[in-house]
Amino acid sequence: MPLAADQADTLLTAVLGKRLVVLGDVMLDAYVIGDLDRISPEAPVPVLRVTEDRFTLGGAANAAKQAAALGAEVTLVGLVGQDNDADTARRLADRLDIDTAHLVASPMRPTTRKTRIVARQQQVIRVDREDASVIDADTENQLIAAIEAALHDADGLLIADYGKGVMTDAVASAAITKANHAGIPSLVDPKNPPWDKYAGCTVLKPNRAETEAVLHHTITDDATAARAAAALAEQYDAHAVLLTRGPHGMSLTTDGESTHIPARLTADLADVTGCGDVVAATMLAAICATPQADWERSDRSGHDVGATPGWKPGLMALSSAAELANLAAGVKATRFGAVAVTAPEVLAALDAAAPAAARKVMTQDQAAALAAQARAAGKRVVFTNGCFDILHAGHVHYLHASRQLGDLLVLGLNTDASIQRLKGPTRPVQSEQDRARILASLADIDAVVLFDDDTPLELIRAVRPDVLTKGADYQTKENVVGWQDVESHGGRVELIDLVEGRSTTRVIERSNI
Repeated sequence: MPLAADQADTLLTAVLGKRLVVLGDVMLDAYVIGDLDRISPEAPVPVLRVTEDRFTLGGAANAAKQAAALGAEVTLVGLVGQDNDADTARRLADRLDIDTAHLVASPMRPTTRKTRIVARQQQVIRVDREDASVIDADTENQLIAAIEAALHDADGLLIADYGKGVMTDAVASAAITKANHAGIPSLVDPKNPPWDKYAGCTVLKPNRAETEAVLHHTITDDATAARAAAALAEQYDAHAVLLTRGPHGMSLTTDGESTHIPARLTADLADVTGCGDVVAATMLAAICATPQADWERSDRSGHDVGATPGWKPGLMALSSAAELANLAAGVKATRFGAVAVTAPEVLAALDAAAPAAARKVMTQDQAAALAAQARAAGKRVVFTNGCFDILHAGHVHYLHASRQLGDLLVLGLNTDASIQRLKGPTRPVQSEQDRARILASLADIDAVVLFDDDTPLELIRAVRPDVLTKGADYQTKENVVGWQDVESHGGRVELIDLVEGRSTTRVIERSNI
């Protein structure tokens, strides 16, 4: 049964604060973006006129970025060099609140870096700087120690193997054994065979090409995919196998039961780079968010990797997690580059036909979580507040100008009781629920939160906006409630020019209300 909107919302809410460890090949993705408008006089090759240089987290770090964008608390474990690229990767991770304290720095090899030359939204060439040789025993031991420390009090483990020499038999086996002993789920996104080192994991997530290479069988339809997934589960003692099949969706098998999930690709397909990381991170986060009351008894022994018989996510719980991951991947595929997908974006994709306004009216905690997810995805959060009793052109101008200052606009809306305290017993003209629904219908507004206090200070502290806006009639930032809190964490206050002659009071007077 397809995932319902309320189920997805419940899962995504439960993801908040889950502690996930992402282990694997940490990379730095660099993009050199420009225009091709002439041929070089030196040789018959096009000249790229560079307009932008961009760095993002890649490989296992990209999976960590996705988990953080969903609101999980993420620890990244892997290998980097002692170089500028490692420093850049750490800075990028720190901005997303990803814990990098357990990264191992090696003086013997560089941080893996992939540089993509991009012109007109198309990759022209990719330049790789890496050492993919198998790590030495000393580095291996350092990684195992880092894994054991990072998994303390964790809720789940994601292994993202990119075949760069980090995920040795000893490292992979130690990680899965530790997770099994701790009773937490592990999900493996494998790379090159053999895959015996992944034995005993909770979920093995290969793609179609990798599976065909391992089993030496061609996957042509749902039936052959189900048989292949079952064979992998048996061969590697995995509780479940999620086989991703590109435009043909996903096939999920556990304990002899299978289900197939159609792809959620649209005509807006832009770039599938990073979709595998999105699936892996979202799948594991959703499994960790599933109440263990919904899990089922499993009699897998897995004695070689520390597993014991106990409760494991059953087909229904795994299917919901896979549906959510499938939705997230569909959203990612509409965007260029390895970008993260947030919970609101997943919900919007789940039911695009549902009234978006209904989802925008939320509690303070929900708005705070939405803002945290947006920041984790590298987006700027804007906050404003007011009564907005009768919406007029001045309001629309002001809200649009506020939204232009960032990527997400949260609006604090005075309740009826707070307006009566501020403006007297004849106000408001419209009820708080009507005002909230009208404002939520505006495209510029991403969240509406009713607050009952005389000021929105507590709401501002919960949302932690990057930009706080008020009308220019406040004259100075010091007259704006919350300015010190916003500036204390690096934000700023913007005073927006008002439209002359437009106000709620004036509308009421002219209407004789």
